[in-house]
Amino acid sequence: MNIDSAVLHAKLKEFFGFDSFKADQERIIRHLVDKNNAFVLMPTGGGKSLCYQLPALVMEGTAIVISPLIALMKNQVDAIRGFVSGNDGIAHFLNSSLSKAQIAEVRNDLMSGATKLLYVAPESLTKAENVAMLKEIKISFYAVDEAHCISEWGHDFRPEYRRIRNIVEEIGVAPIIALTATATPKVQSDILKNLGMPDATVFKSSFNRPNLYYEIRDKSDPKRDIIKYIRQNPGKSGIIYCLSRKKVEELAELLNINGIKAAPYHAGLDAKTRAENQDKFLMEEIDVIVATIAFGMGIDKPDVRFVIHYDIPKSIEGYYQETGRAGRDGREGQCITFYSYKDIQKLEKFMQGKPIAEQEIGKQLLVETVAYAESNSCRRKLLLNYFGENYEVDNCGACDNCLHPKKQFDGREEMAMVIELIETLPERFKMEHLANILAGESNSIIKSYKHDKLELFGAGKDHSVRFWNAVIHQGLVLHFFYKDIESYGLISVTDEGRAFFEKPYTLMLTEDREFADGEDDDDDPAAAAAARGGGGGDPTLLAMLKDLRRDVARKRGLQPWVIFGDPSLEDMSIMYPITVDELKNCQGVGEGKAKKFGKEFLELIAKYVEENEIERPDDFVMKSIVNKSVNKVFIIQSIDRKLPLEDIADAKGLEMEELLDEIEAIVYSGTKLHLDYYLEQTLDEDVIEEIYDYFHNEAESDDLATVMEDLKDDYDEMEVRLVRIKFLCEVAN
Repeated sequence: MNIDSAVLHAKLKEFFGFDSFKADQERIIRHLVDKNNAFVLMPTGGGKSLCYQLPALVMEGTAIVISPLIALMKNQVDAIRGFVSGNDGIAHFLNSSLSKAQIAEVRNDLMSGATKLLYVAPESLTKAENVAMLKEIKISFYAVDEAHCISEWGHDFRPEYRRIRNIVEEIGVAPIIALTATATPKVQSDILKNLGMPDATVFKSSFNRPNLYYEIRDKSDPKRDIIKYIRQNPGKSGIIYCLSRKKVEELAELLNINGIKAAPYHAGLDAKTRAENQDKFLMEEIDVIVATIAFGMGIDKPDVRFVIHYDIPKSIEGYYQETGRAGRDGREGQCITFYSYKDIQKLEKFMQGKPIAEQEIGKQLLVETVAYAESNSCRRKLLLNYFGENYEVDNCGACDNCLHPKKQFDGREEMAMVIELIETLPERFKMEHLANILAGESNSIIKSYKHDKLELFGAGKDHSVRFWNAVIHQGLVLHFFYKDIESYGLISVTDEGRAFFEKPYTLMLTEDREFADGEDDDDDPAAAAAARGGGGGDPTLLAMLKDLRRDVARKRGLQPWVIFGDPSLEDMSIMYPITVDELKNCQGVGEGKAKKFGKEFLELIAKYVEENEIERPDDFVMKSIVNKSVNKVFIIQSIDRKLPLEDIADAKGLEMEELLDEIEAIVYSGTKLHLDYYLEQTLDEDVIEEIYDYFHNEAESDDLATVMEDLKDDYDEMEVRLVRIKFLCEVAN
């Protein structure tokens, strides 16, 4: 069938309303119409769908489009039917959501030749009855959309995708076009090999999205930061990605409580709710969708103005694909990601127990993600380089590293010191242990190994443990060190690390991993403080609140932080609460604390506001979820019955860490729990006593990171959290 260029342009105008093709579209379409295999690498928003939709409409037969998501298929079929009015049979999808009557309708349209595009999930494609039906029709070509799903190195690997070639041969061979917005050279080669088309012509567009701004933020108070950001961008559409369904639900609820129209989207919701929430987002009934990665593949919403990652993605490809959903119309697109190395450690923990091959792949992808997050180089350059594309510009002007460069230093001596330490130890140790040795911070583990007697103990005492951890992180990124996830993160030196040690060279490292808080805060220290939960506010009121706290603490014989932590007082100095309900909106103030300690603080603030004629702000008061613990009653009743925490967690399908989150939420809201029965069964009496004494006499805050640093490696996090709960129940509630 000979289709000339004039016909393609005429059909482009007739069906899609465009006067001309974008970038490589015409070359790709011509190549496919001439019945050749093609592999298309085109960034999100580049117009991939048109590359198979237009050929399907002009070629003889039916094009089979293999697509991974039901929501995506419906979206595409509706779009095609919109282009070709009066002929709904022109496009169909075939998947598990269809009734028998709907399947019969699809079959009739296929057999009559009315259907030009049939969207099929890979699972449906392999069913015997569907294979038999497709054998009876003429197939123009196969389009494999989201082709990165084929590769184990891709970010959305789907095992069913690896069977596509076999099914194609069973149904009947025809040209194949594979399309994806993200594929590294390794993934590209895997796709071509698996689809059995090594001869396919590769059409590769630039991965650069100049309208997108990339930023990594320190994950200190992400919820507050997100609410503040959205309030500063009213009416704009955005997507927030979280790794867990629980976090999606929590965050969507929190946004709604704070007056932001949002809805959740994840695989745990029923199909009807998912479809409704997606439609609300597309129809602009809500501004924000909070989702797991299941949302967004192929969703054609051009005006998404921001994509926020509450959790760092598992791979750079996932990150690029998800950020790519912002600014598809070529206009503003803000891509903000919250990063904490703790999240990486959680992801590593999830890998334990998986097949070794899968672990190795996951580990490598995570290393690359950490390298991106912690790098001080241009983020655009790093992304494009990852996909095998050079970016020659020195400063892109649209990422945090280019706009706010981090302080650097030549770290060759420090890196050599870490390598020397690891190489002189007969056993291998975790990063924190190595950092403690170099900083000269002794603890029971260091003493038990006699590492406080080492020549290098305290050799880097001019720097903090945090500094040495940052150096080791960057050594991992540079492949000087290897971290064995299976062996709980023990560090060893690689051949590259030894080569550096033999011949050190200039090595520019970043001083620490503190990220920009965003440009908006630069001119507004109070707003910046509210976003970060620290500093700023009304300095006079803050000083008065601290004096009052000290007096109350002295009268009650408690540490000042037990009354209210610094972040709580800082919030009070910004928001000027004068009622218990307003006080509960301040960071770290639950109902129990507000009622127990709040009266004197509220009286002081009310008097201060009146005397100084202060207009109280209500522009940024973050309301918290009233009952943060969704399982509150069940947990309280179970603890009253003295059930083991492990059994309570199992009953609700929670990890132990998640259960402790729930228990802490209950305790911080002012409810007293009696956990002594569990502590006595699981912890040594000495351990309970020592940690309790620390909280009672030494702790300057209840911040877990600070506490763990104070206690060194003497106790594990679970022990500390349990005793902290006991302490708060007995003293603060």
